[in-house]
Amino acid sequence: MAIREGFIGSIGNTPLLRLGRLSDETGCEILAKAEFLNPGGSVKDRAALHIVLDAERRGLLRPGGTVVEGTAGNTGIGLAHICAVRGYRCIIVIPDNQSPEKMELLRTLGAEVRPVPPRPYKDPDNYQKIAGRLAAELPGAVWANQFDNLANRQAHYETTGPEIWADTGGRLDAFVCATGTGGTLAGVARCLKERDPKVRIVLADPMGSALYDWVKHGELHAEGSSITEGIGTTRVTDNLAGTPIDDAVRIDDPACVAMVHRLLHEEGLFVGGSSGINLAAAVQVARDLGPGHRIVTLLCDRGGLYAQRLFNPEWLKEKGLAIPG
Repeated sequence: MAIREGFIGSIGNTPLLRLGRLSDETGCEILAKAEFLNPGGSVKDRAALHIVLDAERRGLLRPGGTVVEGTAGNTGIGLAHICAVRGYRCIIVIPDNQSPEKMELLRTLGAEVRPVPPRPYKDPDNYQKIAGRLAAELPGAVWANQFDNLANRQAHYETTGPEIWADTGGRLDAFVCATGTGGTLAGVARCLKERDPKVRIVLADPMGSALYDWVKHGELHAEGSSITEGIGTTRVTDNLAGTPIDDAVRIDDPACVAMVHRLLHEEGLFVGGSSGINLAAAVQVARDLGPGHRIVTLLCDRGGLYAQRLFNPEWLKEKGLAIPG
């Protein structure tokens, strides 16, 4: 077994899992990249690392400096780990409607957590804009700016995409992924399309996000709302802009909840809501394409961050949702 260099050396090269029940029922091979096995527990470790290394290379982040970010949680968790390794202070501005487990974990990791009321992006007190102003005010601080910092997209172009291509031997028909910052979908899409333009890139979108209509009709239009955290947006980020996307699938909360519980009880995989959105969309794409195709998606993070919500019957009942069965 190869020895990896600490936390940072453990990021990436996650396994690609065949999901037996979903594959059998669709007649397609449905594969999911186990991003929850990154050392910080999510796909966001990749972007966090590239953002920090890019800031160091450009001379923006120096020893003893501070990394500030506005995040729904997982990027902050990755940054907190990496800041601990590299000796930086970490400040996280987070909407106060995110799961308490995330905030507790961030504090445990040594980050300074600043919860703020959720506001739309156009509002000057949106959590991302607060983070940007805070970084500008602090000496030696950098704003990670994961939504518009192209180091995010580059991380997935250089690592996630090539790993998927290698593990499938270049044999895949579609890649399906939800997006918040746009980095994962954008980087993987560019990588795969360069290698095979026939690979379909499908954006999975929750209710409340405007990206489904943007892909389908060229207009940003949102309707409804969703319990999912960290995915969906009402704007086209710099990371997402120009990404080759062939189609979009909209997934509602009941379908998401049903899928995360299926994954737990049928596949033994304890993952979060973005994974439920991804897999529900992958199943729809498989059915649209028909049997014999290979669909790849991501299992983005661990379910433990959402235990008191997605896996809590009382909380789900308050939201008008139920655990299947």
